[in-house]
Amino acid sequence: MIKCVIWDLDNTLFDGVYLESDVPPAANATLAGVVHELAGRGILQAIASKNPPEAAQHAERVTGHAFAAALCGWGAKSAAIRAIMTELGLTAEAVAFVDDDALERAEVSFTLPDVLVLEPQDIPEAAGWPPFSPPVMTDEARRRGELYLQRRARQEEARAFGGSRDEFLRHSQTRVTIGRATPADLPRLHELSVRTHQFNSAGSAVSEAEFADLIGSPSYEVATVRLADRFGDDGLVGGCVVVTGGTWQVPLLMMSCRALGRGVIDAFLTWICRTARAAGAAQVALPCLITPRNVPLRIALTGAGFKVGPADHNRHGTGAHRDPRTGRTAVYVRDLGEPLADLPSWARQP
Repeated sequence: MIKCVIWDLDNTLFDGVYLESDVPPAANATLAGVVHELAGRGILQAIASKNPPEAAQHAERVTGHAFAAALCGWGAKSAAIRAIMTELGLTAEAVAFVDDDALERAEVSFTLPDVLVLEPQDIPEAAGWPPFSPPVMTDEARRRGELYLQRRARQEEARAFGGSRDEFLRHSQTRVTIGRATPADLPRLHELSVRTHQFNSAGSAVSEAEFADLIGSPSYEVATVRLADRFGDDGLVGGCVVVTGGTWQVPLLMMSCRALGRGVIDAFLTWICRTARAAGAAQVALPCLITPRNVPLRIALTGAGFKVGPADHNRHGTGAHRDPRTGRTAVYVRDLGEPLADLPSWARQP
């Protein structure tokens, strides 16, 4: 799925060249329409242009859209795209780039081969392609552009804040709420299984019907995690599937990249371990498909005290753990007899 479209400005989003126009150019009506159409599907819109920063401000005025990120300067477009991906927490496979200049397109294609590179005349038709058409649309998805603008404000204040990360999370009135999934959560849980990659232990999509079966089964528990702070409400940002017993099996754990750096994955893992120990379990075992994209999850697991254990811990398969690709799975195990971190004061159960 494409999660972000990055636009050039001159002779692309603009009908003309910004620095060569006596009057700042108007927006291209067709492409401005595509911006709004894709944003309505929860696809982020960003700008990478060889122009002064004022050009991006003009683009927002003439298109009527607040872009999630904008990088204007005179360096390589591929460098600008890399910076935007870092800022928004995206991988190259989730990005499309639109530019009228063949040389710029070639430079980006050569440097970032996983980015989808398009000419302006191609994007209206491409908007109908499957990668631009999310299979499910939730309130969180429709608000994705707004949420990333809140993220930008949060990051700017964090850079100016003098304390630690935990102090900033408290200063921001962070609220992480963990609870049992309900049928109303099914569309968002399915969407997370489709869209999450950096924090997804199973690496495959789970349908609403599969999640409904899991929620209704006495053999499984499905938990959700919601995130909010004084900058805004991110809604449902993560979830997990659990099989209880002497060893808690976690065949699926997933988290939106929007929660990255906000203490959510750490709090969720702590909650899982503490809840398992309170229920009498001795261990938590979490099978994780090893992919280049979920390295952040595996780092978080290691930081939470999980260690790679024997494969026989993976005894409970679900739709969340079936993947059509052949991939190595490591089982991360947490011994609950060892000291556990405290649940942060801003994380709670309803």
